[in-house]
Amino acid sequence: MKRFAITKMAISLPLAVLAAALLIFINEASFQRSTAAAANIEEAQQTRGAINKLLQHVLDAETGQRGYLLTGDPRYLEPYDTAMADLHQNLGILRQLFAPYEDQLSEFGVMSEHVSRKLAEMDLSVRMRKEGNEDAWKFILTTDVGKVHMDAIRAQSARLTASSIRKMESGQAQIKKTLLLSRIGIATMALAGLLAFYMYLQQTKALLTAGKREQVSLQRERDMLESQVRERTASLAKLATHLQNVREDERGHLARELHDELGSLLTSAKLDVARLKSRLAGNVPEATERLAHLTSTLNSGIALARRIVEDLRPSSLSHLGLVASLEILAREFQERSELTITTDLEHVELGGAAQLTVYRLVQESLTNIGKYAEAKQAEISLHSFDGYITVEVRDNGKGFKLDSVGPTSHGLAGMRHRVEAAGGRLTVTSSDGRGTRISAVLPRAS
Repeated sequence: MKRFAITKMAISLPLAVLAAALLIFINEASFQRSTAAAANIEEAQQTRGAINKLLQHVLDAETGQRGYLLTGDPRYLEPYDTAMADLHQNLGILRQLFAPYEDQLSEFGVMSEHVSRKLAEMDLSVRMRKEGNEDAWKFILTTDVGKVHMDAIRAQSARLTASSIRKMESGQAQIKKTLLLSRIGIATMALAGLLAFYMYLQQTKALLTAGKREQVSLQRERDMLESQVRERTASLAKLATHLQNVREDERGHLARELHDELGSLLTSAKLDVARLKSRLAGNVPEATERLAHLTSTLNSGIALARRIVEDLRPSSLSHLGLVASLEILAREFQERSELTITTDLEHVELGGAAQLTVYRLVQESLTNIGKYAEAKQAEISLHSFDGYITVEVRDNGKGFKLDSVGPTSHGLAGMRHRVEAAGGRLTVTSSDGRGTRISAVLPRAS
């Protein structure tokens, strides 16, 4: 049995080497022929393209010339001059392409002569129009000289194009012959390779069986690890959601304490100052001045406490709704910064938690714009669609590279988690110097 295996190896290895050598030889020969044919086809395509461009440039020049002659508007000379410059460059390219072929070069010489005559005719009419010689350019315009030259150019172009097409067809036929030869050679070598491969498979069957058993074992371990990762990811997501809810509850509790306790204290102090001020009634000017300053300070403290309370838990969400809350947020942020904010807000149907999610998303986005974006303008949009709503915050700041955002960027990570916890999807688009766009899609309330 061992000797039989050695015999099969001794036969299969030389057979495989021979098949590989013959296949390389056939492929190399086919490659050389196909490369030459492809070069001919490419040259023919370049020739056709250059001829088409030449005709187009002549038509563009003629259009500009006639526009200038009929209107006298110098603006028509711009496409005319451009086409004239491109024509000379295009003629040079065609001359290089036809240089290796004497018969085509002769045909090109005839076409080049007609093109020169056409250009001379157009240049003469334009020059007469510039000099104010009305009779001369009108006479040139009414003659058939330009049409005769143009027909001759088209005829020569058609001959040269037909020659290029024949060259292309010849190259395609050569490629077909090469492909046919390659198919026959590859089929023959494939049969020999299959025979060698069959003999090789017989020797490696045991190794493949062992490899499959190893793969099954690895797959089982990988599935177990993936299951553990999914479970821990879900656990962490639940924990993050719980912490976020706890944070919102704490912020709400703190907002109520500040509003009820601190607000009452400040208001009471303001009323006491007002009583003292009324009792003094100008008897002590210095005390009156200090009491006025104290009143201003208390007003600033009340405003600060109100702003802190609104940042902690926006009461406008429950009293005025999401759209009004976002407008107030945008207006107050604009007053505190040098940013110009525009809003495009549409009434949407969302639950209280989802409304808070949208509000926090816009609030965090504006905070990031104020800290990092160096922007002058920002736009907030909110729209409702069938089954979902979209919210977007865009700025014209310096932007940033998305791959530069690390795991310590808690702002974006928090926004993404908040949106995904509400069943939505967050998208961040930004690049250096092109601003930033943060958009989210959330399901509508039932």
